[in-house]
Amino acid sequence: MSKRFTHCVCLGIFVLTAACSSGLSNLASLPPAPTVAYRLGAGDEVRVSIPGLTPTGATEASYVVNDRGQIALPVLGDVPASGKTVPELQTSIAELLTQRQLLNAPTVSVQPVRLRPFYVLGEVKSPGEYQYRAGMSVLAAVSAAGGYTFRAQQGNVGVTRVIDGRQVEGRASERDIIQPGDTIRIYEKWF
Repeated sequence: MSKRFTHCVCLGIFVLTAACSSGLSNLASLPPAPTVAYRLGAGDEVRVSIPGLTPTGATEASYVVNDRGQIALPVLGDVPASGKTVPELQTSIAELLTQRQLLNAPTVSVQPVRLRPFYVLGEVKSPGEYQYRAGMSVLAAVSAAGGYTFRAQQGNVGVTRVIDGRQVEGRASERDIIQPGDTIRIYEKWF
């Protein structure tokens, strides 16, 4: 009888523990942020400067990558930008200017102005959308959202990131670097 009672108690504890676990326990570790140059995507804003394009000298303006992954330049029209690094976009614009015989040896400068925001959800004081800054860690993102609430499970968080065109969800530590567009979820602790 006591063996059966012990078995039932152990089973009950197991069921309670499984029911109280957060969604974090089911997640694999998040793949590390790419160490290669940042690739532009929809929502990123870049400044394009092309000296000598107009009679008044340099033309410089900011352009947002649209949902189709393009920026609309006044002289060139739609230029593909999504998935390209800043140097690749500079080269692409220069090649288009040369192909269309608008400039012989164009000098193109592209600078990121504002990158896609990241999102913090769950057990933080001010969940929402925040402006990305290069090199931000998960801890810096949580700090931007006002810090953890008293119910937060600290240390490990869930992160959803788009990798190769598909959403990947994984577990990350406070030291992991986030990317623009990431969604960071802070889970509630149960005990």
